[in-house]
Amino acid sequence: MLGKAALVPEVIANGQIDGDAFLILSWLESGSGSQRDLGELVAHVHQVHNDQFGFAHNVDGKLPKINTWQDNWGEFYVYQRLDVLAKRAQEHGLWSRSRQTQLAHLRTIILDFYHQNQTEASLLHGDLWAGNYMFTSDGKPALIDPDVLYGDREFDLAMTTIFGGFDADFYAGYNAVYPVKPGFNDRLPWYQLYYLMAHLNLFGETYGGAVDRILSLY
Repeated sequence: MLGKAALVPEVIANGQIDGDAFLILSWLESGSGSQRDLGELVAHVHQVHNDQFGFAHNVDGKLPKINTWQDNWGEFYVYQRLDVLAKRAQEHGLWSRSRQTQLAHLRTIILDFYHQNQTEASLLHGDLWAGNYMFTSDGKPALIDPDVLYGDREFDLAMTTIFGGFDADFYAGYNAVYPVKPGFNDRLPWYQLYYLMAHLNLFGETYGGAVDRILSLY
């Protein structure tokens, strides 16, 4: 799916050998390139639209992804992303009553906003941090290790702001092709929260302070 809009490694084969999974991809020779070109590439990916939010299959594992198709982005994001991570954190002793109270308030804000404001379902990389892009030997940007879905493009962009690796040229290139909507910076913490909650579930209370800082805004 992502290969329709971006340079990605081609899947050659996948399967299992004696119970161990394998995935064989085409080789991309690495090099260096332009952050502006990368931003333009991501913008072109986000211009691939769908009439619903979600994806064709769910993802099991430590961080389940419930991708059931939805018509409303707020409902998809709250019920199938935030609530799933909060439940898992609660089951593993990583969620408190105060966190749930603040999350409940934020849930209402998000649901109300997207009941009143429409947004398009864009093709998303789904895990767009600095370790999941590269440049080929001839300088072309490529995307790797995706977690694809159709969602609000602000969800993808939020990930680029958490761990670094994307500079001003990236955002200039992105906005030259597909400008972000007014109020993006106000909504940015809504989506940063998901990735921080994911890391809370994966790595424990090390990420609790970052989660609390965002929840305290609400």
